[in-house]
Amino acid sequence: MSVYIKYLFYAIPIFAFLVFVEHIASKAMGIKINRASDMISSLSSGLTNTSKDAIKFGVVLVGYSSIVENITIYKVENLWIAIPIAFLVQDFSGYWLHRMNHRVNIFWNRHVIHHSSEEFNLSCGLRQSISTIFKFSAILFIPAAVLGINPMIFAILGPIHLFMQFWYHTQLIGNMGFLENIIVTPSHHRVHHAINPQYLDRNYGQILIIWDRMFGTFQPEMPDIKPVYGVLRPVKTWNPILINFKHTYQLCKDAWRTKSYYDKLRIWFMPTGWRPDDVKLIYPIENLKNPNDQIKYDTKHSMIFISWSWIQFGIALLMMLHMFSIIHLNQNYFGSIYVIIIFIHIFSFTSLLDDQKYSIFIESFKILCILSIFYYNGFSWYGLNENITLLFLSYMIISLLVTFIKSFSNLKLSFKN
Repeated sequence: MSVYIKYLFYAIPIFAFLVFVEHIASKAMGIKINRASDMISSLSSGLTNTSKDAIKFGVVLVGYSSIVENITIYKVENLWIAIPIAFLVQDFSGYWLHRMNHRVNIFWNRHVIHHSSEEFNLSCGLRQSISTIFKFSAILFIPAAVLGINPMIFAILGPIHLFMQFWYHTQLIGNMGFLENIIVTPSHHRVHHAINPQYLDRNYGQILIIWDRMFGTFQPEMPDIKPVYGVLRPVKTWNPILINFKHTYQLCKDAWRTKSYYDKLRIWFMPTGWRPDDVKLIYPIENLKNPNDQIKYDTKHSMIFISWSWIQFGIALLMMLHMFSIIHLNQNYFGSIYVIIIFIHIFSFTSLLDDQKYSIFIESFKILCILSIFYYNGFSWYGLNENITLLFLSYMIISLLVTFIKSFSNLKLSFKN
């Protein structure tokens, strides 16, 4: 079992507990920070990212191990020195990667999911990308490689550094005094997630705020300007998989439609949001010009259906944890197949949250895939006992029926309108 998965077994219950505590605290304080559909979307996004990372999906263009083998000048052996150096290098590179993700068209697709929620809470912090396929961040670790910092330190430090960025996604913690000058606080990160003109594209730091102060991107939260959250081009869906690729899809359409070959090439590397002039004229896209005019995306559902959507999320979580527990016992392709099933499952029930008519076809496809795996595995779901397998089969039947009924009612409603 990888170090990352071991960490997750501890991190997931801690994150879940903190999300629950924040929800209860916000109710007690009379502050509305959560909407059920948005939370389900955020948490489902976290599952897709975690599942993808667990099977190490991606192409490493530049690996730290290969760099450190070739350019080490002096090897730092003392852990008390090596770990702080590794942390500073990790955080410094994180700042610049984060800044690049915001400023360059093609890289914004890797990060838009994280900013897509129009709320700001701990669950929003779990919105992480599945579209980061090509990995090259190790090139920014060259200072550590020159000093021969052991790759294992980064293997252990990387997930810890990532998990340390979770806590400041909240509206419930105010100014933190002198710490505001040193670390990234909830106040700093509220500014970062805001789309107000005064706050846009600021505070890229991940753990230390000093990088923003050094490189001119720092902006404190102002008491007279309340942050408005989301993105300037609203995603208008609860489906985290669609959100992950919406921006790239738009870039592809724009690159295809423009008549300028120069624009076809440069669109990918221009500032985020840039579009060719001829395309903008013929195919305008609605952008939010005034954050105060924001109308949050919403779909109206009964409490019963929202409860069912929570159950669907719970099934996805159980599937992921089951995959983690047995992934080391199976062939290399096993994890990929399991992740695909989890993705289809999440795509299906979040499409239903969006009231999409095609959700019945996605759900039917999911059932077909699961039944195929059952057949291949001798009518067993990867080693689960007979009783749990029967429960799982019963759930699939119920899920298909609920999806059919909800899709049919949506279809009837659209005909009436």
